[in-house]
Amino acid sequence: MFGILSSRMPTVRIDGSTVYVRPPKKRDRAEWVHLRQLSREFLVPWEPAWPPDAATTAAFNRRYRRFCLDWQSRSSFAFFIFEQSSDALTGGITLSNVRRGVAQCGNIGYWMGEPFAGQGYMSEAVSLVLSFSFDTLGLHRVEAACLPHNDASRHLLLKTGFHEEGIARRYLRINGRWQDHVTHAILRDDFKKSNGRLPDLQ
Repeated sequence: MFGILSSRMPTVRIDGSTVYVRPPKKRDRAEWVHLRQLSREFLVPWEPAWPPDAATTAAFNRRYRRFCLDWQSRSSFAFFIFEQSSDALTGGITLSNVRRGVAQCGNIGYWMGEPFAGQGYMSEAVSLVLSFSFDTLGLHRVEAACLPHNDASRHLLLKTGFHEEGIARRYLRINGRWQDHVTHAILRDDFKKSNGRLPDLQ
């Protein structure tokens, strides 16, 4: 199972045609800081409020420690997204809040650096992490939520096979305010019916 029982960050790489995803590594620090600093204005409206040191080495180190603990506990699985042609870091995607028992469910969240937005990279990354969620972890359901006015994210979720399910009132605190979110979900059966292929949604 991709060695995820290791006491350290596992060696995992999932390849697509234009991007690949893998768990963060310490050597990604400088590139992550640069991309987050470069993309600050682009990302702030869609994320939890940024602390003063949000795009710094200290912030990366905090996140990296959390990522390692989460992988070891199998409660959350963070991946970085890289361009196949250049190995450039383009963004991140996380399967979090993994629940077992009668739920067998998790939540997916993601961010893309501004220079790489709109190129189809996130669609492929989401599909790769869904494959990991259903084929490797054996989950039944993956959920996602986005702001109602985030048209790009809503389109992305529909494109990758999610179904819109409703509105969660004041669901998450984004950019300093509790805001409504549109909830989406995809089931293992939905994903299997498509054989992991993205639907043709223009």
